[in-house]
Amino acid sequence: MRLIPRRVEALLSASGGEQALSAALTGSEAGLQLGPLAVDVSLAGTEVDWSLANRSDSPVRVRAIALVYELIDIVVPLRMFRNGYQSWSPTAIATFGIDVDPSVLADLEFLQATQHADQRRARDGELRSEWVTLLTDAGSSGPDRPLLAGFDGGDRHDGTFRLRADGRTTELWCEAFFGDATVAAGEHRALHGIVLDDGDGDDGPTKLSSWAIGVGHRHGARVQAPYQVGWCSWYQYFHDVTEAHVRTNLNLAAAWPFDVFQLDDGYQRAIGDWLTTNHKFPSGLDDIASTISVHGLTPGVWLAPFLAAPDSQVAIRHPEWIARRVVDGVDKGPLRTWWNPQWGGGEDGFMYGLDTTHPEVAAHLESVAADLVDAGFTYLKLDFTFSPSVDGGYHDQSCTPAQRVRAGFDAIRRGAGESAFILGCGVPLSNVVGVVDASRIGEDVAPKWALGPTEEIVAGYLDVQPSTQRAYVNTLTRAFMHRRLWLNDPDCIMLRTEDTELSPAQMRTWARTVAVSGGMALVSDDLALLDDNARQVLDDVLEIGRVCDDEAIAGRPACCDDLLDWALPKCFAAIGYQLNVQPAEGTSTLRRS
Repeated sequence: MRLIPRRVEALLSASGGEQALSAALTGSEAGLQLGPLAVDVSLAGTEVDWSLANRSDSPVRVRAIALVYELIDIVVPLRMFRNGYQSWSPTAIATFGIDVDPSVLADLEFLQATQHADQRRARDGELRSEWVTLLTDAGSSGPDRPLLAGFDGGDRHDGTFRLRADGRTTELWCEAFFGDATVAAGEHRALHGIVLDDGDGDDGPTKLSSWAIGVGHRHGARVQAPYQVGWCSWYQYFHDVTEAHVRTNLNLAAAWPFDVFQLDDGYQRAIGDWLTTNHKFPSGLDDIASTISVHGLTPGVWLAPFLAAPDSQVAIRHPEWIARRVVDGVDKGPLRTWWNPQWGGGEDGFMYGLDTTHPEVAAHLESVAADLVDAGFTYLKLDFTFSPSVDGGYHDQSCTPAQRVRAGFDAIRRGAGESAFILGCGVPLSNVVGVVDASRIGEDVAPKWALGPTEEIVAGYLDVQPSTQRAYVNTLTRAFMHRRLWLNDPDCIMLRTEDTELSPAQMRTWARTVAVSGGMALVSDDLALLDDNARQVLDDVLEIGRVCDDEAIAGRPACCDDLLDWALPKCFAAIGYQLNVQPAEGTSTLRRS
């Protein structure tokens, strides 16, 4: 299997509709004209350098621009490693011509906006991967010589790989996604480079790890934070958490080896009003943080900083801070970017998206982060942070979705300061290298191993719903990111034997997975429900996890050896440990190697 560069494609947006433009590539160095856009491409070596410029005297709205390769000498089946867009987006191997993009089943942009860089429906038969991909066939390349393609960054624009068939031709589209950003007359923009690796000898996990090392170095990845151990309120109490719950567990925490004690969703007066607590937390955030600190623990707090409930004070007082829903150039009101009925908010759980390109919003986010850190919360969990990426009307229309997400994170980092620990969740992964200390890399766990087909809420998107099995899969398939791009957060360990549908074997499998990954280890159970056996499980996790994290720091992260063999991989190894799992049942064996 080989890649042959063929052409550049551009998709421009205007009031009269969209315009698709194409120009053929005829050499390794090319200066192409696609309507108003001049595109320079250099294909020398294993890295592609390219840029675009608007040579017209009018602004141009760019949806996407793609470098298109033809795949030749394919021996079917052809398979693609699909890296998901954000924290909760599934990541696994798929077979071209058999598996489908979930958007063709759902065709629901409201949800698709949260799971893909481009929220619109994919083409029939298309597979896509975000930021990086591996391609492998049954020919001479085989599983031991997959082809890697990856963008070398993601803070300027998102990068999507689209595997498509056009008649008898199979193509890989390497797409710089601009999301209708406006490029001014005369403006030049450098695009993120594309790394291509089809060399002999290295398997898929090794190539992914090498790619991640390069991206991390290029963008100043924050990978120096210590191994994280803590407690989180979410998976026991969910939205019903109270101050009494927090204080009760805090009083028990001294007997546990925690460093961080994190308050999750449920304390706030409204989504968007992060400094004001509701009636369940009468003491307020300052007192809670102080009490956590007195217990010798780092106070942590959850917020969804780019969302605002319609009845929140931030939305009522500053309607100009809300992004707009624009249809055919007409403003249709506030842009809804998420829905959670349990949040209420005045519009049946629909949430508005803050416009992170607005200078006053940036100042607001900076101030909120500074106030939380001043209160003592030096560990910030930022959730649902895909919100600014949703198509809409924004104050600065020149910003790509990636730049909108990054602008929000940069504002929070400025306010929180360099020493604060920032965890991204529900985050478009490529956008935040160098600004977060850790990132969730999988779906939410749940007190249940797996979901059945009848539990699917939206066609095609069962795998984004919370389940421990899906968190397990992403922990394996994204293991290569740990200590290269950030600290991986696999999500919380589940230790309790009450209020759960996890069997003891499934609970132990998940705990072992977190341990071998070397990633963050947080408990999210009512500590009063945990016995000596639960404590022993956690002690084992920490003993193994610290060793595996040290190995990752030394350049030897955990590895999923059968990454390209199964949609539900079975093998996970780190130096000294081999985990073998039956992922359908959630059973496992762990041995020292």
